[in-house]
Amino acid sequence: MSILVTTPATPGARPDGPSGAPRPAADRTAVGEQLSLPLFRTLAGTLAGHPYLKVVVDRAENTWHLLDTAVHPFHVDYLATRILGMRPAELDARLDAVNASVYTDPGRRFLLGVLSLHTDPGTDPGTDPGTDPGTGGRERPFLVLETTEADTMSGPLLEEFYTSVRHRLDARLPLLLKPANHGQEHELATISDVRVPRIHSHQLFGSRTRTPLNPGTAVGRLRYFRTADAYAAAAGDLGWSDIVAMPRLPDDVPRVAGFINTAPTTPLSHTNVLASGWGIPNAVVRDLDHLIATDGLDGAWVRYEVRDDDITLLRLAQAPTLSTPEWHRQPIRVLPPRLADLPALPLHRLRRTDQDGYGTKAANLGELHHVLGDHDVDLTAFHGRPRPPRTDLHTHLTARLGVAPTTRGAELRAAASAFTRATVAAPDGVALPFAFQHRFLASCPAVRPSIDELRAALERDETGAIDPLCRTLQHLVRHTPIPDGLARRITAALPAGPEGAGRLVVRSSSNAEDLPGFSAAGVYDSVTDVRGTDQLLDAVRRVWASLYSPRSVRLRHQAGIPLDDARMGVIIQRYRPADLGGVLVTCNPTRRADFRNVCLNCSPGSPESVVDGTALPLQYLYNTVEGGGRTVSLGSCADDLPAGTRQRLARLALAGRLLQSHFSDDDVDRPLDVEWLMTDQGAFHLVQIRPYAR
Repeated sequence: MSILVTTPATPGARPDGPSGAPRPAADRTAVGEQLSLPLFRTLAGTLAGHPYLKVVVDRAENTWHLLDTAVHPFHVDYLATRILGMRPAELDARLDAVNASVYTDPGRRFLLGVLSLHTDPGTDPGTDPGTDPGTGGRERPFLVLETTEADTMSGPLLEEFYTSVRHRLDARLPLLLKPANHGQEHELATISDVRVPRIHSHQLFGSRTRTPLNPGTAVGRLRYFRTADAYAAAAGDLGWSDIVAMPRLPDDVPRVAGFINTAPTTPLSHTNVLASGWGIPNAVVRDLDHLIATDGLDGAWVRYEVRDDDITLLRLAQAPTLSTPEWHRQPIRVLPPRLADLPALPLHRLRRTDQDGYGTKAANLGELHHVLGDHDVDLTAFHGRPRPPRTDLHTHLTARLGVAPTTRGAELRAAASAFTRATVAAPDGVALPFAFQHRFLASCPAVRPSIDELRAALERDETGAIDPLCRTLQHLVRHTPIPDGLARRITAALPAGPEGAGRLVVRSSSNAEDLPGFSAAGVYDSVTDVRGTDQLLDAVRRVWASLYSPRSVRLRHQAGIPLDDARMGVIIQRYRPADLGGVLVTCNPTRRADFRNVCLNCSPGSPESVVDGTALPLQYLYNTVEGGGRTVSLGSCADDLPAGTRQRLARLALAGRLLQSHFSDDDVDRPLDVEWLMTDQGAFHLVQIRPYAR
């Protein structure tokens, strides 16, 4: 079967808000009826471009209920108020208990799920009675049955659910069961796919025509580049009113109005982190060639909108009158750099308050060391926030941590800290302060005039002069020797010295990154294969020089960050080989209202292939409230990871969620962006931790 589209996200247990919302007068919910395609369309809603219908199987009464989607948005509301006779206020007070009775109780009376409609192309309409007349007889419809992601149905219960639904369907409609989580996949492993035909999420997602990556709306001129060479030839002319489309956007793309990828990519690539930080729409639109041929969009002014469940490109009749974007009017503020003669320090001696002297990245890693130490920190704040009608999620957290359901206060905080310490480790390393770069620049007579020229060109907005001046300045920094005294301070910062340290990784740590509205993801250089003194000093110069790359200078200038306010620190770490590496963000990037899930991407080896987009990673969503996880995409891999590894990734996802409570400052819902690696012993090491713009 050739699948062209993906299933919509499953509407699960009611996540928020009180029950008993006003209902439309007409309720077409059907009880006990055989389901035909016309009846399905009558009752269905639409999500992510697909019709879907909620079903409730009543095992005690041997019947089922087909919910009118417009009237009953949540299974549990319908079940409690229409079948069990509960009042809305009573349901609100007992919501978690009711959810448990229908999603986790092995002896449950009710089986809850969603049917979504898909099409299989290429069927001969003259021979197949199941073809859909709504498609001119060219496509055969089929249904996919799934539960909510938190459902813990056993294998026999899943088979019973499938069989019950199958017997009540029009026999001409094929039905496939989609496991909603890794637990269900495991349960189904011993059941023949002849008895229970199935399809996995990644099979549906793998050929999706359009995929939202970052929600948003933009009005701009569509610029479509089919090759990297075509983009490079026009890149200098791109501006804030352009919407850039190409197979894979380069990491050095300037700040524009929107991104469109015509080839698959991941929500956690550098370019999507940039889109999220800039607040611009980004999506995969694999049929863009068709849209351009049909509507003449290339070079046209368009309205581009990316939502959780839809992506639209609408050609405008005439060029709009655009106002200067807010980021042009409100400059990004950075902390004034501390240029006092600070020493190189081990990362574990830094705290977040040291970002003005050592850079945001180094300060955050120092703070991570503090959190993972034996300090009294609260990692439960996210789960402590009210999620109406729930007063908090503490009971769910106790289940995830494996402690008594009544555990609260200091005991719960201690359990959360112990879990996090047992799951992740902070990297060792040394941080070089801004003062080292400042002293180096002062030692080079040619550097100061070059900086003065660049500053003047920026102030006069001399676009054509900026890039050559940046390249000249970078060349000076890269090839000017570091003064002997400063070089000794750098090499002495490593306890065994560069020659005895083995392979090193040298990373950037600026004060002009990881800021609200300015992430700078992928903007500055890191060097991952450094050996010996000469290579170390060269790598440090390369990182310092990346502060003056044409791209970084342009982006900071666009954001209103003065040239002299941006400084560069350096992190030096011993290279750690990894079996698996990746990125997680403690949110669902494509569905912002989802407070349950953590998105995790990974590939064999280091995290770099995930963030730079050179390989399509494995993609997972892990529920950090009710538990469980599911595979969204296999990316470039032929097979999924072993079950044991996926279970460890679930622990990593929960640890990330717990760390969010500490690093989110005053807003516990502010997600984190974490780069990590897993060694051959299965231990997780966090390479970088920073706020994720949303």
